[in-house]
Amino acid sequence: MRHRLPDGLEMHYELHGNAEAAQAMVFLNGLSQSTAAWAGLVHALGKKYRLVLVDLVFQGQSDEAPEHRSFEAHAADVAHLLRALQLPGETILVGISYGGAVAQRFLVHYPELVQRGVLLSTFPYKDAYFDAIGASWKQALLAGGYLLMLDVMLPFVLGRSYFLNPIITIDNLKNSKTSQSPTPERLLKLVRATEESGNYLEELKKVQVPVLVVHGEEDMLCTPEMGRAMYQALPHGELEILQHVGHTLNLECIPDLIQLLDTFAAKAVYREH
Repeated sequence: MRHRLPDGLEMHYELHGNAEAAQAMVFLNGLSQSTAAWAGLVHALGKKYRLVLVDLVFQGQSDEAPEHRSFEAHAADVAHLLRALQLPGETILVGISYGGAVAQRFLVHYPELVQRGVLLSTFPYKDAYFDAIGASWKQALLAGGYLLMLDVMLPFVLGRSYFLNPIITIDNLKNSKTSQSPTPERLLKLVRATEESGNYLEELKKVQVPVLVVHGEEDMLCTPEMGRAMYQALPHGELEILQHVGHTLNLECIPDLIQLLDTFAAKAVYREH
């Protein structure tokens, strides 16, 4: 489905699951992901929840803007979409990595539109190691396009345990990713938002809704230390560090992630009763 933003660009989104549900989960993708990244969760969670999968501008089937968008601008786009959808009941915003950085801004700036948040494998600040990884991805993209970038990315976005016991073989994963590969121009626009972002920990202290923070212990990019920093900054935070898991939680540990999201959502229902 398409949603027209105030600047005339259109965002792609999908509605799945139980249309009569009292709770909706809205999913924001990682850097090079699209709505397809959540396919492993849709069937199980769709039995109980209304699911909204969103391609941010420059992602998947959404439009491309002439200029890059900041995380704050992405959050404004998501807010415009959610106001138009008028989801009934409680809204739970779920963002992974890049989408988690957008979700952080959303939780701060649009508290009226969300009752709970889930931050997966994301970053509230950058350190020198994070920047070095990002620089290597960008140089690979410029030198060899998305295929080379993917080769450089994978050891950082999948845990060591995944390589030793893959759910989908690395070759098949590469083939599936390259068949729907984003253009270098789109990725470079997305990368700019990360490059220009600063330390967001002080802002997270303003968030008044419950937020679940989830990180993999093998995540070399968005480290467990970053997760702990967000947890400590959030007034109503919860923290889960998953063992033997890297960065891409919506691939590496789908059953665990489904359970965590379901349990976190159920706490709101339990509290109401």
